[in-house]
Amino acid sequence: MAEAMRVSVSDMLKGIERYNPENLKTLEVYVEAQSHENAYDLEANLAVLKLYQINQNYNLDITSQILLKALTNFPHTDFVLCKCLLSEQLCNQEKISEIITLANLLECCEFQKFWEEVPKICGLCVKITGFHDSIRKFVCHVVGITFQTIQASLLAELLGKVDDITLRQWVQKYGWKEEPNGLIFIANQDENIKTKNITEKIDFDNIAGIMAACR
Repeated sequence: MAEAMRVSVSDMLKGIERYNPENLKTLEVYVEAQSHENAYDLEANLAVLKLYQINQNYNLDITSQILLKALTNFPHTDFVLCKCLLSEQLCNQEKISEIITLANLLECCEFQKFWEEVPKICGLCVKITGFHDSIRKFVCHVVGITFQTIQASLLAELLGKVDDITLRQWVQKYGWKEEPNGLIFIANQDENIKTKNITEKIDFDNIAGIMAACR
C-alpha cells in the first residue's frame, strides 16, 4: 500500500499543494502504511507535521509514529528536522517526551539506557514494523566504526540483550568473527586511518616583506 501511494503522495507535496489541509487525511493514512510495511518517506512525514504546526492541531498517534520512524533512520538527522516542527507544549507531552529521550540516548550512543527506556512506550513501538532491528543496525554501525574487538556479552547488551542465536545472526550479517574468550573481532581500526600529505607553497613575494623587516 505504501509503495502504491508514494507516487500520488509525491504530487501532493509539489508547490502550494504541500500546504493543502484537504490532503492531510491521505497523508496520515500514508504514515500508517509506512509504519505497517516498514517503508519510509521523510518528505511526506515532514509535510504532515508542517500541516499540524500551521493548524496547531496535532494527531498524537500519527506524530508519534513519524518520530519513531525518524529514529529508525539514525544516524541521519531526520529526527531533528521533525522535532523542529513540534510545538513546545507537544514536546512536553508524556509520550512525545519519552520519544525525545530515546532520540537523545541514541545520539549519545547510550544504547543500554535506550533499551531500558523502550518498554515505557512499547505500545507505540509495536506499531512500527522493524523498529528494533532498525535501531540494531544503527548500533552495529557505531560498533563497526568504534571497536576493534568487543566482548560478546557487551555486544548482546548494546543490541538490547539479545539471545545467543540473534547475536550470532548480527555478527554474521556484518562479517564479524567470533574469537576465543568470548570476544568478537570487529575490524582492525588502524587500517581505516587514512594519512593525508599537506603541501604548502609559499611564493617569494609572500615573504619578501618579512625578510625586509628582519634586517
